[in-house]
Amino acid sequence: MVKKEFSFNQAVNEIEKILTNIESGNLDVDRLSSEVKRASELIRQCQKKLRSTEEEINSIFKDLV
Repeated sequence: MVKKEFSFNQAVNEIEKILTNIESGNLDVDRLSSEVKRASELIRQCQKKLRSTEEEINSIFKDLV
């Protein structure tokens, strides 16, 4: 299985969509559980991407000094 390229913006959009679905109150319990799991996975990926980007930027600035 080929791993799809991670897109921060797509992940944020999906998280927002999940939140909208949860806030609507129209999800059954089984789907609610899977939506929360998916959002949790996406949030972890976004946090990892943000940390990685911060490290890259800090490294670039460090090289400039």
